[in-house]
Amino acid sequence: MLLAIAVSADAQGISTPNPPVGAVILDRGGEVAGVGYTQPPGGPHAEVVALREAGERARGGTAIVTLEPCNHTGRTGPCAEALIDAGIAEVRFAVADPNPAAAGGAATLRAAGIRVEAGVGEHEARSGPLKHWLFRQQHGRPFVTAKIAATLDGRIAAPDGTSQWITGPSAREHAHRQRSQLDAIVVGTGTVLADNPSLTARHPDGSLAQHQPIRVVLGRRQIPATATVRDGVSPLLHIASREPREVIEALPDALHILVEGGPAIIGAFLAADLVDEVQAYLAPTILGAGRAAVTDVEVTTLTQAHGFTRTAVRELGDDLLVTLGARTESPTGLGAGRSPKST
Repeated sequence: MLLAIAVSADAQGISTPNPPVGAVILDRGGEVAGVGYTQPPGGPHAEVVALREAGERARGGTAIVTLEPCNHTGRTGPCAEALIDAGIAEVRFAVADPNPAAAGGAATLRAAGIRVEAGVGEHEARSGPLKHWLFRQQHGRPFVTAKIAATLDGRIAAPDGTSQWITGPSAREHAHRQRSQLDAIVVGTGTVLADNPSLTARHPDGSLAQHQPIRVVLGRRQIPATATVRDGVSPLLHIASREPREVIEALPDALHILVEGGPAIIGAFLAADLVDEVQAYLAPTILGAGRAAVTDVEVTTLTQAHGFTRTAVRELGDDLLVTLGARTESPTGLGAGRSPKST
């Protein structure tokens, strides 16, 4: 199951709106015969990819899958039927499918005489690549991560505007790897005008990753025709407002979006209770002055602060990546624990 979870990471971004699922086929002797992950929409699901690799070795074997095999015909046929046709003897999966349209695979498999075990490695699967798809199934919107790259005193630029590079190469490589698994990345027009970023996912050698997120620019100012975000590498969506909810509505299939800046844009998402996770890349540097990482004019006292829970701390070269999760969730599932001010 850990192998299935690991390979499912390669489906993040490319499988949207379908879940990023991983599958492993074991032959009769318990040896790995096939491995697969969900392909882009219209392509085969993880089980089918793994079955094709396993071939005849799948007959009498075991399928290990991160999500309950689907039981419906959409752009592709039901994975439950594919497993039956391949002669699989046993299926073990981590998470039951919460989508009523696709659920029921376990019952179909059992009716065909296949042994089925549910809940294998469920905690690991839920907190892995399936996390954002499961969030969307529950809340009806994408999972939102706010990214901050700052000095220890929370500055993202010096007083003269210089900002490259606050964090080191290991932190930047990690950030680009995450971009390659996203559905969309959000910045404000101020960031585009000041920094002219590409907002692409790149390998350390500068080459483009296979998957690129949609680039979303939020704000009323015009984007120049010469801006790098207009290079056609990935779609560009310009939303002429400062309303985070319009971003959510404009991305009806997205599973995971990253809000990268600037400070007012991150502050707007926080104020709207639309931040589910914060990733703070912290450099071992103190500026003492300069541009703050986040601006939220609605916060005037400590009791109005946005509260999160630390979930992970990771060393990336000389930098630290501190990951924070929502402390509590409001009944509407909007975000990190403060009641929404408007709907």
